[in-house]
Amino acid sequence: MAEKKNINLNRYDDGTPSVMRKQTVYTELFFFQKSDVLVQLTKAFCERFLPRYGDRTVDQMVQAARSVKQNIAEGLTDGRTSFEVEIKLLGIAKGSNQELLEDYQDYLKQHHLNDWGRIARSHRGAGNSSGSGNSRDSRNSSGSRNSRNSSNSREAMEAGIASRYDKLLTFCRTHNDLADYEPYFSKWTDEELCNTAITLCHMVDKAMTTYIEGLDREFVEEGGIRERMTAARLDMRGTQKQIIARLEAENALLRARIASLERELEKRK
Repeated sequence: MAEKKNINLNRYDDGTPSVMRKQTVYTELFFFQKSDVLVQLTKAFCERFLPRYGDRTVDQMVQAARSVKQNIAEGLTDGRTSFEVEIKLLGIAKGSNQELLEDYQDYLKQHHLNDWGRIARSHRGAGNSSGSGNSRDSRNSSGSRNSRNSSNSREAMEAGIASRYDKLLTFCRTHNDLADYEPYFSKWTDEELCNTAITLCHMVDKAMTTYIEGLDREFVEEGGIRERMTAARLDMRGTQKQIIARLEAENALLRARIASLERELEKRK
């Protein structure tokens, strides 16, 4: 026999159990707020840096960004009655977010611009793995000096990008409102806008992944709408039985009181 699920039912003001799950205010979720930023950032990016005509990328990027935001809103609204619909729509939002991420990464590759996150991770990985030194004797030759100079120049460039990436991460982690980003849409370069969008896409994906995992656990523990309907009906029946038992007890007390009063009246006649 299947184990009985412990379902936390919401209740109306009069105590009646509800089959509806608690409403999630999606506008208060950070990953929804960041998805709203991505929509407007993407529109600004496309208007400034992509051709207005003859390039399907513009429509694809804008629609992908909108799909993330709209499917989060619809999924969390419909989720009051259906785990299945909520998880499905959030899955679509994750897919659209990944599509948008790929478009921004492709733009950086096609225009030979820097992917700050990738370079920062590579720079730190190289820094951690170095330290054993080069055992070969360079003899201060001209070739070795040029090689060292080139290596030092690249390392300095990567260190600068890693520093910019850290600042970008801090900014994106601590700012979720469109008003915090919008003043920069007309000022940032295409490289800066791309890296901001990429950072936001990664954060949205991570937050949605965690949220969906929570939904999955909740579904396994509590079940879907059918289980909630059954639990609500059983709860209501149990409540009705308690009410009936209480009324019967009150009736018994009233009958006993009436009988007592009738006996007292008989004595006074």
